[in-house]
Amino acid sequence: MPPTDGVDTATSIRRDVDTHIVMVTRHARPGVLRRALAAGVKGFVPKSTPSEKLADVIRAVASGAGYVDPEIAASALTGTDCPLTERELHVLRTSTEHDTLAQTAVTLQLAPGTVRNYVSSAMAKLGASSRQQAAHKAWEEGWI
Repeated sequence: MPPTDGVDTATSIRRDVDTHIVMVTRHARPGVLRRALAAGVKGFVPKSTPSEKLADVIRAVASGAGYVDPEIAASALTGTDCPLTERELHVLRTSTEHDTLAQTAVTLQLAPGTVRNYVSSAMAKLGASSRQQAAHKAWEEGWI
């Protein structure tokens, strides 16, 4: 869904409409689940969910219940917490949309040195040797 994602879309929808959202995603990772629940998503299932089960989940959520796929819920309980600050995540996420940190700085209306500091901090915390590697690790974990 570039340039946004399902969690950002759910946040936007919930800002404008009081509704129940079921997220059907191929990114069924613990970090994405945590972000989705924080955004007010009431149902969270992988795209591999059989249609009959998905229909049951939609009916349950429409009636006011919540539903999280049991395997995703179990992995979320054992998953690692994100070591990055919200600002580091935001800068790292935005940096994936640009070729250079200078472009990221313009988009975020920050000084290039500030963006470099946030990215360097994120790289150090994630044990990454590059911005791309840090972003990939954060994406794999579902943090961005």
